[in-house]
Amino acid sequence: MAETIRRQGKGVRRAAAARSRADTARKVKVQTGRAAGTAKSALPFTDEQLHGVFLAIILGGAAALAWFVASLAGVPAMAGQQVAMLAADAGFEVRRVKVSGVARMNELKVYERVLGERDRPMPQVDLEQVRADLLALPWVKDARVSRHLPDTLAVDIVERTAHAVVRKPGRLVLIDAEGVELEPISPANAKGMLVLSGPGVTRQVAGLGDLLGAAPALKSHVTEAEWIGNRRWNLTFDSKQMLALPEGEREAASALVSFARLDGQNRLLGGRVATFDMRTPERIYMRIPGRADEARALAAERGSAN
Repeated sequence: MAETIRRQGKGVRRAAAARSRADTARKVKVQTGRAAGTAKSALPFTDEQLHGVFLAIILGGAAALAWFVASLAGVPAMAGQQVAMLAADAGFEVRRVKVSGVARMNELKVYERVLGERDRPMPQVDLEQVRADLLALPWVKDARVSRHLPDTLAVDIVERTAHAVVRKPGRLVLIDAEGVELEPISPANAKGMLVLSGPGVTRQVAGLGDLLGAAPALKSHVTEAEWIGNRRWNLTFDSKQMLALPEGEREAASALVSFARLDGQNRLLGGRVATFDMRTPERIYMRIPGRADEARALAAERGSAN
C-alpha cells in the first residue's frame, strides 16, 4: 500500500511569515528608538524644556482650533476670549516686566506705564498701545516692547540725550538736540551746559547747532545763546563777553567765521571789550566798559582848559 505524503498546510506558512514580520518590526523599532535617542541627546534642550515646547504647540493648536470654530460661528470676540483663557490657564500671562536701556530717566515712570498689563493674558497684550504710552514720556525717544513667553513683557528703551538747558522764568529745563523738553534741572546740575534763552528758542536748537558748527574753534567757548526777536542770536562766551550776530542763517554764519578769524589774529576773547556787535555787514563795533565815562571826562577837561 503506497504512502501518501502531505504538503505543509497554509496555516504553517502563514505563522512563519507572521513571525518573520514581527522580528523585522522589532528590529526597526529598536533602530528607530536608538536614532530618536541620538537626535534627542543632540538637541540643546532639557526634557522639561521640550515638554514646555510640546505643551505650547498643543495649546497653540487648541487655540487655533477654538478660534476657527468660533469664527465659523460668527463670534470672533468670543474666540479671542477663549484663546486668552486657554493661554492664561497654561501660564501664558504677564507676571513680570523687564526694562532695559534706562540710564538718565526715572525707571519708575516706565513701570507705571507697563504694569497695567500685569496678570493680562499674553494674547490680549496690545504691544503697539504699550509702545505708544511709553513714547509719551519726555525722555523716551523710542521703545521696543515684546513678549518673552511664557510670562514676561520685555521693554527696551532708547533714551533721548541731554543737549542743553533752557532758561525759563524761575526755572531751568533740560532739553535734547531736537529741542524736546526733558525735565527741570537745578542750577548746580546745569553747570557747564549750554544755556539757551528767548521766546521760541527750543524750535531753533538745530539751527544753532549748524551755526556753531561753522566755527568749531569758538563752539566750546560759547556758554549761552539768546534768540532775539525770533530772528537772530546773541552769543555769550566763557570770558563773559557777548557777540551780537546779524539776521539770516548765512549772514550769521559768515559773521561768526569772521569773528573767529579776528580772534585768532588779535585775541579778542579775554580782552577788555565787553560786547562785539556784527549786525552791520563788514563792520564790527566794540564796547569797552567805562570808555564812555572816560571820553566824557576827557572832553570836560579839554573844555575847562579852553
